[in-house]
Amino acid sequence: MGRKGIKDKVAIIGCEMTKYGELWDKNQYDLLFEAFQGAIKDAGIKKDEVDASWVGIFYYFTGLSGAMVEDILRLDGKPSTRVENYCASGMDAFRNASFAIASGAYDVALACGVEKLMDEGGSGLPGFKQFGHPLYPTPSAPAMFSMAATRSFHEYGWTKEDLARVAVKNHDNGADHPKAHFRSRITIDQVMKAPMIADPLGRFDCCAMSDGSAALILTTPELAESYAHADDYILVKANAISCQTNFPWYVPKGGPGAEFTHFPATEKAGQFAYKEAGITDPRKEIDCAEVHDCFTITELLNCQDLQFCERGKAAEELKNGTFNWDGEIAVNPSGGLKSFGHPIGSTGCRMLTEITKQLQGRAEGRQVPDAKVGLCHNLGGAFTVCSVTVLGQRD
Repeated sequence: MGRKGIKDKVAIIGCEMTKYGELWDKNQYDLLFEAFQGAIKDAGIKKDEVDASWVGIFYYFTGLSGAMVEDILRLDGKPSTRVENYCASGMDAFRNASFAIASGAYDVALACGVEKLMDEGGSGLPGFKQFGHPLYPTPSAPAMFSMAATRSFHEYGWTKEDLARVAVKNHDNGADHPKAHFRSRITIDQVMKAPMIADPLGRFDCCAMSDGSAALILTTPELAESYAHADDYILVKANAISCQTNFPWYVPKGGPGAEFTHFPATEKAGQFAYKEAGITDPRKEIDCAEVHDCFTITELLNCQDLQFCERGKAAEELKNGTFNWDGEIAVNPSGGLKSFGHPIGSTGCRMLTEITKQLQGRAEGRQVPDAKVGLCHNLGGAFTVCSVTVLGQRD
């Protein structure tokens, strides 16, 4: 008996995100409450209509267990689960909520994500010395992805200027988004002259830490007809996830991901999602995509791994405008992680909110022309876990 999947069995009927940034005057509860209130208002429902919830949170200091939701949203003790899966935590929370709706277990579910990073202080993501294997050392996030950059330079002939174009494009998009953390345009010269973080990745090649939250309300397509977005609810076409090793730098030559010029988790998750969604030519069939640009090199490799272009050609396609917001396939029209920062647990839900609004024609920043099918992509850990979601307009 074959797998049935969730294609067209789940509808997004409401969504919202907070502004992202250094939000010193708000805590994680404030942010989650704001996103949730915006989502239920958008859906036209009351909070007691939510049957169950899943919340993406990566760090213990943001919150533990599903009680994080109950403490602030007061859903009367209904089922609530915290989901942690590296940077894919938010999109995995969405995956769990989607499966719950598709199974018939619940009529209305909440998928949300939140992270409060800035209060921790320090430079870079916290926890690298506390988490991980007791013997195998863990490099910093910039160091991990710098290995992919240097290897791609060697294999594909890419340069630091090719990476700079990613930052320039995304900051240009983010400058128009009212909820982005960073809203200033930059130049290639600024990127090239910025302080080095992990050679060849400079300051503008790395996404920033940030605070933020996002939330989505899910139900069945049949029930969606009775809510506020009856005419333009968005359907989940596929949601897939792939997990690989935590230690790609120890993988022997010829092993999965040892080349550092592609990410097997993204390739697999993309293949799984495309199969379920019935997509055979991603470049032609996907109109817009929010992909995980934690570093500029990551976006270029994502575009190849997700089959938006041929391997080794992403830098050339970017230069030619293929991935511009009004290009052949809009990549990070919101400005991506480069403009929003990366509050770990919330990013996946922010991407899903962005693409939902793009497909409804009500994007808050740059609206992709005539967008009908969109993709969201999270990549977490040491290229370890990837979640890919495909969303589409109702028929």
